[in-house]
Amino acid sequence: MISTSEFRTGLTIEFDGGVYQVVDFQHVKPGKGAAFVRAKLKNVETGAVQETTFRAGEKVSRAHVERCQMQYLYDTGDFYTFMDASTFEQININHDVLGDDIKFLKENESVTMMMYGERVIGVELPYYVELVVKDTAPGFRGDTATGGSKPAVMETGLVINVPFFINEGDKLRIDTRTREYLDRA
Repeated sequence: MISTSEFRTGLTIEFDGGVYQVVDFQHVKPGKGAAFVRAKLKNVETGAVQETTFRAGEKVSRAHVERCQMQYLYDTGDFYTFMDASTFEQININHDVLGDDIKFLKENESVTMMMYGERVIGVELPYYVELVVKDTAPGFRGDTATGGSKPAVMETGLVINVPFFINEGDKLRIDTRTREYLDRA
């Protein structure tokens, strides 16, 4: 058990039947009444963020989430197969766990898996990935004057908006947090 006065950003707790990560917190001592802690919690399985208020000194259970380096191997159709980089043990992960995040990964790429007990609850992607443009409309001279963008399909199936001067075969750096084009690699 951990007290709400020990909250830190990044701490994982068991709350309301799920595993949550503390995104932001604030200790409040009003002029009248008891102190409280206002916290912004992110569900590590669903990604949903909620604001919750705790009484000062209230106890919550700490969730022990392990992080380990895994290498993405392949997609079997029903599962994604990953290999532990230290033990070479392979595990299969259901498509629901990763969702659209898998579109940022190429085969043999490393990620950090978050495990709660024996269950995989999420993946921490690198902040930036480099992917090659597989399909996009051709750019024409003068298109950059408007400063617009066009859709591009990356080698993993990810679709993002890119500037008009990007062509098929270009290698791009993409921010995994905002899902936006950054620059050419």
